[in-house]
Amino acid sequence: MAEAASSNQFDPCEHQHIRYNPLRDEWVLVSAHRMLRPWQGQVEHVADSEVPRRDPANPLCPGAVRALGQVNPDYEGTFTFDNDFPALQPDAPSPGPSEHPLFRTEAARGNCKVMCFHPWSDVTLPLMSIPEIRAVIDKWADIVTELGSQYQWVQIFENKGAVMGCSNPHPHCQVWASSFLPNEPRIADRTQKAYYNTNGVPMLLQYAQMEAEKKERVVVENSDWLAVVPYWATWPFQTLLLPRRHVQRLTDLTASERDSLAEVMKRLLTKYDNLFENSFPYSMGWHGAPTGEWLTEGNCDHWQLHAHYYPPLLRSASIRKFMVGYEMLAQAQRDLTPEQAAERLRSLPKEHYKMKKAP
Repeated sequence: MAEAASSNQFDPCEHQHIRYNPLRDEWVLVSAHRMLRPWQGQVEHVADSEVPRRDPANPLCPGAVRALGQVNPDYEGTFTFDNDFPALQPDAPSPGPSEHPLFRTEAARGNCKVMCFHPWSDVTLPLMSIPEIRAVIDKWADIVTELGSQYQWVQIFENKGAVMGCSNPHPHCQVWASSFLPNEPRIADRTQKAYYNTNGVPMLLQYAQMEAEKKERVVVENSDWLAVVPYWATWPFQTLLLPRRHVQRLTDLTASERDSLAEVMKRLLTKYDNLFENSFPYSMGWHGAPTGEWLTEGNCDHWQLHAHYYPPLLRSASIRKFMVGYEMLAQAQRDLTPEQAAERLRSLPKEHYKMKKAP
């Protein structure tokens, strides 16, 4: 009888369950037993890792000519320019009044930039030196200062890898500044404010403290930062990068915190590449307190700076997670527990696999 009772005991690795995401006010279904099912679905092509260091035909390389005829300078560090095909423009006209609440339209203005991390096309962030990554962080902060003085939201994001829609292998990110608060940060603002008003502490500051104590979902950490597979993670190897102290925006980071951020980013992204020994694809982005009038009006104490990493790979470099069917029509679902994902990432070597293979 005792043996039968123990077999009915809940095991998160064996029994499906739902977990609450307080940052988005939604639930995710965890079904770790589904990893046992055979896979006969789509297999991704693993891109050749041999990328020319400098290709004159690549529009992001130093000295290259871009689509509209602009010539890049022979840059040696980071390089930022206005997107040649921006999704948001600063001078777009305003639409007329909406005819009905079901057919609402409002003005959208903004500024879109492209930022190259490095002059070489054959390096990615984990293959860059810590000082080179620190230069990227400094430029991110500069852009937030520049565009944040005018726009409500400055979204820094990187789509890495062809599987994530990146059409150019040169290491780069994009920055879209908008006159409005987009959906994701609007939800995060509401949930963080509600948590702060109820508990008197920023949600993600308390969350970071609790994860640092538990350790089971921590992937990498140092004195200022920790990266965890969040308790409510949706994507298989999703991570959340958090500062240990209360920080609202990238511009609030001290010099030492920028140094330690560069160090923890290199370690995290090296773990990603080592997982399947490929240049690991992901979409990542920074979320911090809104800007524009939010810099002088209103209270942003509920906001905590954080970065999201959303990698799509599930079982190998060629098998990805798809968000379709149930995920689109009901709610998010994942096929291994966040604890399992964190343990796999945490146990990987610190040295990048390409460095081990180097003669």
